[in-house]
Amino acid sequence: MRFLLDDEHREFARSLDALLRASDTPAVVRAWSTGDHGPGRALWSRLAEAGVLGLAVPEEYDGLGLLPVELTVAFTELGRHAVPGPLVETVAAAALLDRLGDRHATWLRGMASGKTVATLCPPADDTPYALDADMADLVLVVTGDTLRVAESTGPVQPSADPARRLSRPTGGTVLAEGPHLRRAAAYATDIGTLATAAQALGVGRALLDRTVSHVRQRHQFGRPIGSFQAVKHRLADVLISLEFTEPLIHAAALSLASASEHAARDIAAAKAAAGDTVHLAARTALQCHGAIGYTDELDLSLWIRKAQALRTAWGTPSACRARVLTT
Repeated sequence: MRFLLDDEHREFARSLDALLRASDTPAVVRAWSTGDHGPGRALWSRLAEAGVLGLAVPEEYDGLGLLPVELTVAFTELGRHAVPGPLVETVAAAALLDRLGDRHATWLRGMASGKTVATLCPPADDTPYALDADMADLVLVVTGDTLRVAESTGPVQPSADPARRLSRPTGGTVLAEGPHLRRAAAYATDIGTLATAAQALGVGRALLDRTVSHVRQRHQFGRPIGSFQAVKHRLADVLISLEFTEPLIHAAALSLASASEHAARDIAAAKAAAGDTVHLAARTALQCHGAIGYTDELDLSLWIRKAQALRTAWGTPSACRARVLTT
């Protein structure tokens, strides 16, 4: 099994990196946190043009087909640049609707084009909250073997990460129900979990890059603090954790692409590792930055808050480990 990205994957990552660097994503995140979705929707459209939102939509609905490896490449870059919005939820919703037949072609085409922003309550979490439901065009809720389109999203709840606007959808009409829905929801959960793991990996890499840059510039006792062995060791631990997590994510993507019977297990293992890694990266970044790491004014806080949220989104590390043992 090949765990390394090829030239096309790396070029795709570089093109997304260039797009996002030019988009001033910290400003987009800050606007999103206050409920101003205009800059985020503009960025959403550019991501759709780059093909990101079509990676979980079949070609017959104007997507690119399910491309799990490319999906992890894209979401790693989205995490690296802290892009806000229900991106994971939209690709998971696309996977869910695709498994329910062609009656939802209009929504699938809308998601691939970026015109339809979808969100859903993660089916396996039993959580009543949906991400960014206040701005989504389509809010899906799975309860047992029933799928409904929410009628009301409710007020936005306080969150550790203001850029992740959580609310509790209520009411709505039943869209599908039955045993086949449980299978479709399980598949959508795999897609959402894998994308979140990749996003967490990108957040971890951004935290490490920013921390390395800081310890090279910050001086103490006449020397850069990065020259002290204790600091080097902590940063090396983060790097090693990232390097071990990345092949797990790629292996999970390959398992999904080949419809392996172990795909769910591999995805859960990748998410557990990514959750631990991003937590380590955030903790190390905060310690190496000292008190300024806590401040809202420093962009680092945007990644630290996202790290906390992604660690538990679509499966906590302990829940994912339990899934590895039972699948």
